[in-house]
Order: sequence, then C-alpha cells, then structure tokens
Amino acid sequence: MKCYASPVALLTLFLTFFASAQDSYTDLSNKYLTLDIEESIISSTTNSGNHTTLIAALKAAGMHNALAFDGPFTVFAPSDKALNALFSNTGTDLFKAENKSDLQALLRYHIIAGKFSASKILRELCRGQGKATFMTVQGEVLTATIDGIDIVLTDSYGNSAKIITADSDQCNGIIHEIDSVILPKTVNFLP
Repeated sequence: MKCYASPVALLTLFLTFFASAQDSYTDLSNKYLTLDIEESIISSTTNSGNHTTLIAALKAAGMHNALAFDGPFTVFAPSDKALNALFSNTGTDLFKAENKSDLQALLRYHIIAGKFSASKILRELCRGQGKATFMTVQGEVLTATIDGIDIVLTDSYGNSAKIITADSDQCNGIIHEIDSVILPKTVNFLP
C-alpha cells in the first residue's frame, strides 16, 4: 500500500512557507523607509539627507520652526540639485540677510496650507477637468496639471516641476519632492 500526503497537509505546508516568506519581505522593506511619519516635516526632511540645501534655506529664512510645529502643510520640496542650480544661476546670494524676504517668498511658494496627498491632488485635477489651482502660503497661485502619469506644478512664469517622490506623510503634513524650483512673481533675484 502506498502512502500519499494528503492535499490538505501539502496546502498547509505551502501556505505556512508562503506566509513566513511574506513576513520577512515586509520587515525588510520597512527598513528602507527614509521619512518617518512620527516626525515633523522639518525633522524628517533634515534626517533624510536629500534636502540639505532646502534645510539651509529654511534656516536662513527663519522658517524652519514653522515647519517643525505648525500645520498641516503640503510642502513641494525641490531636490538639492534643483535648488543648487537655481542659486548658482541667479548671481545673488540668497542666504545673505538683505535677501531674506526674497528667500522667504521663494520658500513659501512651495508650501500650501492643508494636507494634500497625491490622490487628493488627482481628485482636484479630475474636478477641474485636468487643472487645479492651489493658493500657496506666500499668497500666489500654483497650478497643477497631469502629464501622462506625472503631476506637474506650474508657476506664474510658466516654469514647471514634476512630483518625483510623492506622499511622504508626516505628523504635521506631507512632503512631495519635485525636480525643479517653482518661482513666485514677487521675487527680485531673477537674472
């Protein structure tokens, strides 16, 4: 007489192996999250190491405390590469005290009041038939559109920036990394 393993026993063994493999994968992926939801926008951005120029600009403008405690805010955080390119092309040292108001205007143009995840921005785009506008804390309008699968922000000069990393959820808002700097009309340092 031959002995065959019952299909139920084999299924149980397979599911146990599969479930334990999934637990290991889930634990491994959590190690690589760079932004911690329990942190504020400013502390999480500081700890990520991806926005050192933005952090320096926020400190020079005296705005880092607002993003540490207040909120909720949505921050469109330009990458270090984007900010460094802008700062090197303007010919103006925006970190000097006499340029503080221009630096503040620039940074406030990248912040909107409220917590707007990418899905919430997309809902606004659907309501607006592919176009949505947001009032920045600086006081000017920022326009969002969709290009393929990308959310694109357009400033008052027609310059655009794509959201390249979306939905870094923080305790006092949300961060979206963008690939370019968007400019308000009120800045006086453009070449």
